[in-house]
Amino acid sequence: MQAPSFGRISWLLWSLQLDPLTTAQFHNRVLALDPKIAVFDCDGTLWSGDAGSAFMHWSFESGLLSANATAWLTGRYNGYKRGEVSELAICGEMVQVYRGLPVSRLRQAATEFFRDHVERNIFPEMLDLVADLTRRGTETWAVSSTCDWVIEEGVKQFRIPAERVLAASVFSENGLATDRLRDVPTDEGKVAALAGVGISKDTRQPDCGFGHSSHDAAMLAIARGAFAVNPSPALAEASAAAGWPLYYPAAATPRQVQTKFTPLPPS
Repeated sequence: MQAPSFGRISWLLWSLQLDPLTTAQFHNRVLALDPKIAVFDCDGTLWSGDAGSAFMHWSFESGLLSANATAWLTGRYNGYKRGEVSELAICGEMVQVYRGLPVSRLRQAATEFFRDHVERNIFPEMLDLVADLTRRGTETWAVSSTCDWVIEEGVKQFRIPAERVLAASVFSENGLATDRLRDVPTDEGKVAALAGVGISKDTRQPDCGFGHSSHDAAMLAIARGAFAVNPSPALAEASAAAGWPLYYPAAATPRQVQTKFTPLPPS
């Protein structure tokens, strides 16, 4: 049988016979867990796109970073895209590069960047879900490998307080950013970051977890209920193996998705 012609993620859904949840099903499945603790990835999960790399490029173009810092990080990021620099390393370097800049300036830059380039990409369905959870008293956490200045700004829209943001960050001294890493939550590092605030599979287990990429899989695995939101191809495959439901906000729904209930084309 010949598969239909459509994009990679749509082909995965067809080939793995995955049937994404509707918005109503998604919200009902989450609320049925009566969650006390919910953990969210951010880029690709709460809003579309990669705010981390976008903030990096914006920093180049706006002059926030010097020419030397721009050249160095550009080289490192190109190495990352070639597979020569790890996810953990590049996410750390993308916050370390701001060494010496006033934190107040970085927060102001993050506010401007998010307002002008990311806010319009927030998934309204996720905004509604987090608002509903908050009204029900759920403790919501944002866990991201993007820098904390951007994530703390972004999740203000979701009423997730800064003290419940676990993101890539550096220590500051005398109001200036240093290059000493505080944390880089990615992959197993997301689980470790949550454990650092007393949330784990064995203690205060998350009742639900939400992620977009394979770098969220470890965090999803410790949740009582895991949801792959707008999943990357790798996470869609991992979700099929783990039995995690998939959900696509309207703005991210793959074109020509065929669910397991849709008749297949003739062979």
